[in-house]
Amino acid sequence: MAIPAYVETPVERIPEIRDSLEKAFRSGKTKSVKYRKEQLLRLAYLVKDNFGLLQEALAKDLGRADAETSILELGNTLGDIKTSYENVAKWAKPERLPFMFNWFAMKPTLRKEPKGVVLIIFPFNYPIWLSLGPMAGAIAAGCAVVLKPSELTPAYSALIAELIPKYLDPEIYTVVNGAVPQATKLLELRWGQILYTGGGRVGQIVLSAAAKTLTPVATELGGKSPAVIDPNCDLKTSAKRIVWGKMSNSGQTCVAPDYVLIPKAFEAQFAQALKEVLYEFYPEGAAKSDSFSHIINGGHFERIKGLLDATRGEVVYGGSTDKEKLFIEPTIVTGVKADDSLMSEEIFGPVLPIVPVEDVDEAIAFINAHDHPLALYVFSKSAAFKSKVIENTQSGSAIVNDTLVHGAVEGFPFGGIGPSGSGAHKGKFSFDMFTHIRPTLDNPSWVEMMMSGRYPPYTAAKASSMAKLIIPSLPSRPSYLPKLEGTVARRTSNRWGVWFLVAAVAVGYGLIRVRRSA
Repeated sequence: MAIPAYVETPVERIPEIRDSLEKAFRSGKTKSVKYRKEQLLRLAYLVKDNFGLLQEALAKDLGRADAETSILELGNTLGDIKTSYENVAKWAKPERLPFMFNWFAMKPTLRKEPKGVVLIIFPFNYPIWLSLGPMAGAIAAGCAVVLKPSELTPAYSALIAELIPKYLDPEIYTVVNGAVPQATKLLELRWGQILYTGGGRVGQIVLSAAAKTLTPVATELGGKSPAVIDPNCDLKTSAKRIVWGKMSNSGQTCVAPDYVLIPKAFEAQFAQALKEVLYEFYPEGAAKSDSFSHIINGGHFERIKGLLDATRGEVVYGGSTDKEKLFIEPTIVTGVKADDSLMSEEIFGPVLPIVPVEDVDEAIAFINAHDHPLALYVFSKSAAFKSKVIENTQSGSAIVNDTLVHGAVEGFPFGGIGPSGSGAHKGKFSFDMFTHIRPTLDNPSWVEMMMSGRYPPYTAAKASSMAKLIIPSLPSRPSYLPKLEGTVARRTSNRWGVWFLVAAVAVGYGLIRVRRSA
């Protein structure tokens, strides 16, 4: 099979597509766990059967090495799908609340219900994982799904649009290809949930549009993720892991280390370690390496080059560019200040600025003076250093002595905080995102004897009996909290034991009736 030609979805068809999925969803076919598991298994084999084509598509779109696509996307995506397949029955099972004397007779239950037809808008940089990973959660939740790929990855977008209806139920799952007109039309419609991954500027547009239809939105928006370096670290390993995290996919990774914060006295030594790793990774230079991706398009190339050209820092490695090949060499820049061009926005490219600071306290203050990052990286052997940085900052995730790998950890959520995003996906967190928790209870008539005090006309006796039932007791008053003048401590009624006995008899009677009727 060859990768098909990229074809945009006609804008005028989009409402019809959404309505068709809504109709199929309303049929109830997705409520069956058996159906969901079959679709998840089909999705897994969509990936497994087409490893080569998926790698080829990303090589065309991003110039990415096949091995890098396998490491960064294919394995992680299959892992997410398999996790959903193995756990969907448990996740979707209604959950009875723990025993509570006041409420157990009403059988309080949490039902896990699909939110409906959902929309997943994903970017160019990791299109396999950021589409099929969350989709696995949506399938497990019982939702119908529209995928909206980036127009910047035409090979992958065309391929996934052809594979989805071949492997999955086309009445429930589909792909809408296109650019701004298609995205705009999609955002005019109401969805059960939107997951948007991309930049903050477009994220604001998505949130604003969704507000008009009261559609809930989860966002993953990236940002400038710092790496804080302690001189007491494993120098060689730290440098290698930072270079790998920064230069993978040519720096076009939302959780790539965007810049380094390091004590001034250690800056030159660490920069040298980074350079040695780059010589090791690309012995003939990245321009001649088949292990280094290109920038996605001319617009992004010019943006990154502009940031690099305007820097007042010192380029100590790299710096060369080739517009025709969309190539920007891995670049290390030292002596970067807070107001430098490289610190003005997320770089999203293979340029690593090093910002010298006096100490860890200044590094923490620097991080806290900016938007909460999607990821925070700390490199140190000191437990006190690691703890100090993590406990005094906020970020979507906090990773010690490595980069990027948290996206593959089963059981971890993937998401940001504040300007770096809201909500989280991956595994169970994807299922939860696309699931409505619906509380239900069934109150039998025999409970009426205990709750009749809620009905008018109200009397002191009714109020007293209901207070015993619904007003919780509190721990002792804190010593620093003043006692209000005129307050009188409530004394336990002498009739409490009698009331409890009556309630116990009523409950026992009710249980007998339940068993007889069963």
